Amino acid sequence: MVGPSPPPFCPEHLVEAKNALRTEFRARRNAHVAALDARVKALMFRRPPSPVMAMVPEGATVGIYLAGPAEAPATAYAQVLHEAGHKIALPWFADRSSPMVFREWSSPWVDELLAPGPWKGIVQPAEDAAEVVPEVLFVPLVAFSADGGRIGQGGGHYDRWLEAHPSTLPIGLAWDCQLVEHLPREAHDAPLYAVVTPTRIYGPWERQR
Repeated sequence: MVGPSPPPFCPEHLVEAKNALRTEFRARRNAHVAALDARVKALMFRRPPSPVMAMVPEGATVGIYLAGPAEAPATAYAQVLHEAGHKIALPWFADRSSPMVFREWSSPWVDELLAPGPWKGIVQPAEDAAEVVPEVLFVPLVAFSADGGRIGQGGGHYDRWLEAHPSTLPIGLAWDCQLVEHLPREAHDAPLYAVVTPTRIYGPWERQR
């Protein structure tokens, strides 16, 4: 069954609409995670489902993120993929105004390989870690739609990086409560290849090159 058409978003209202969604879905995400039983939460996102593992080419470099308090965690995925022979990379910034790049995290079990970044409380690989370009990238998000739309924190770092690296497959990790029926989109918004939640996999969708 075809759902209702997306509501119109006037260009001048896109930023306002996105910011309103960020506020709403951050609150939803925080409430959802706070309500989870710790024992149940510990079992979630422990390893990529088999269909997701199949999306990662043999020997590929995989980018992940270090989750904030309510974000879907990605570190266990990094450990499983590292054991499977993949190189793991994390976002890296020279300073707050610099573009995002990825540097290798040579062992996702060793936090001592990470150093403070330009944002308080966020660590990243050391400056001398090898710079790499992931073929697959697990991305955080605030909200997503069932057709591959994504709203992030608002900095645009992932959208700009993915625009410069169109062959990389971006896979979102999210809680089920972060699904929204429709998202306002701008030309620079990078669509996702797939989204993984604790209960299902959305996609994969065809990538637009």
